[in-house]
Amino acid sequence: MKPLDPRLIRRSRSARAFLVAGGALAFVQAGAIIAFAWTLATLVTGLIDGMRMPHAWPLLGMLVAAASVRALAAWAWDLVGSSGAMRVKAELRTELLTALESRPTGVPGFPTARVATLLGAGLDALDDYFGTYLPQLVLTVIATPVLIVTVWIADPLSGLVLVIVLPLIPIFMALIGMATEAVQRRQWQSLASLSRGFLEVVGGISTLVAFGRADRQAARIRTVTDDYRARTMKVLRITFLSGFTLEFAASLSVALVAVSIGLRLVGGDMALVAGLLVLVLAPEVFLPLRNVGAAFHASAAGVTASSDAFDLLAATREPRDSGAFGAERIASTTAGPPADGLVIVGLTLRRGERVVLDGFGLEARPGEVVAITGESGSGKSSLFAALLGFADAAGDITLDGRRFEPFDRSAIAWAGQTPALLAGTIATNVRLGDEGADLALLARALDLADVELDPERALGPGGAGLSGGQAQRVATARAIHRLLARDGRLLLLDEPASAQDEDRELRLGRRLRELAADGRIVLVTTHRTAIVESADRCIDLAVTHV
Repeated sequence: MKPLDPRLIRRSRSARAFLVAGGALAFVQAGAIIAFAWTLATLVTGLIDGMRMPHAWPLLGMLVAAASVRALAAWAWDLVGSSGAMRVKAELRTELLTALESRPTGVPGFPTARVATLLGAGLDALDDYFGTYLPQLVLTVIATPVLIVTVWIADPLSGLVLVIVLPLIPIFMALIGMATEAVQRRQWQSLASLSRGFLEVVGGISTLVAFGRADRQAARIRTVTDDYRARTMKVLRITFLSGFTLEFAASLSVALVAVSIGLRLVGGDMALVAGLLVLVLAPEVFLPLRNVGAAFHASAAGVTASSDAFDLLAATREPRDSGAFGAERIASTTAGPPADGLVIVGLTLRRGERVVLDGFGLEARPGEVVAITGESGSGKSSLFAALLGFADAAGDITLDGRRFEPFDRSAIAWAGQTPALLAGTIATNVRLGDEGADLALLARALDLADVELDPERALGPGGAGLSGGQAQRVATARAIHRLLARDGRLLLLDEPASAQDEDRELRLGRRLRELAADGRIVLVTTHRTAIVESADRCIDLAVTHV
């Protein structure tokens, strides 16, 4: 069993703050338990000895106060645990997303489904880790020794019995924990497989329906779901069996103490107040340890998820395959770059083992529209991915004489091949990210993209309600709006006319020339003739890169 992931505590300030607050609460709760036990033993013994009620009222008040303090400490544990879990999850998600953004081409061994599961349900399992498991663990580490010392002072023989039998429970917990960790890991992998299978089916549902293979995929999802259900039942079975084992061991241990005290009380070898004090404290000695064992199973998913998160973070920090390419990021090494425009020198990029661009060069001046052509797979979209920082590449890139760093997209507007529209109006989609811009820019962007639709027209999820060509023009308008609103210098359009008829393609070509005339650079990838003819220059990647 892994009681505490040191990486989680070492890397998270919120986790460390939780432990500090938890330690203070553990001392308060231990003190409340001892005060309650002593007050109860004194009160019962006094009443048996004939104590009158006026003398008993202060003890009753102390009893209620101790119980109240213990209840408040337990409530504070819940509050600290839930808030700690929220803060730690936020820190981890932020760190993971930042790390994933630095590896836009993906992380080996971490497919999309696995990452999505980790960022969603995986990290949510930390609620149980911080809400139930860690509080009981801290209470065990702090309160249990304090209670044992108190019992030892009251009755050394009972204290000796507790010291001897108490280590047996952690041994049982360690054995059970090792079995649980293996089963939990398999369940986590099964959940990732289920997520991956579901995403694959959703992504290819139209193709599956078209070829009549949807039923087979339904059977596949059913099989993976049944496997996940079976593994979940194994985890629950181990949970119930381990809970019974821990309860049985703790009950036997308390029984040994109780029998010893009972025999000595009958024989007159022990004072009643000491015996009652030990009898009340003995179950409390074992309670945190028993709760740790019970809570471990609820938190096992969180432990597994946090381990997976740190494995992912470690993988993002591993050096990338340098070979002939990954050793350099896109950065300028030239001594005197031209003052204006986009200059690319020696751009090299590959996907896996395949070289997509090798030594590519380009100069584009303000006011130019440059068409990038080439057959599918020649590197048109990869060129844009390198400019946007979505793909690792080596080479020299400058924009208006300044070094062009990956992820520095403030001067760039871009529209990809697939329109990514959201539910809402056309206007909200076009102004996305620049809602505070002048409304006049909306009208101009719609005009330049040839969008002849009502800006207040409502769209469904994914742009439902528009044809493919209309959605493409709205996406182009959004890129143009961003360029205008932020006074950008470079517009990248990836196949903006693939779903347009010839007349609209001609109009788009003329509008792009009009946009570039304001001193901007427009790069367009295309297979269409009209866009090429309206451009200032055409670069065929099949010819220019070796």
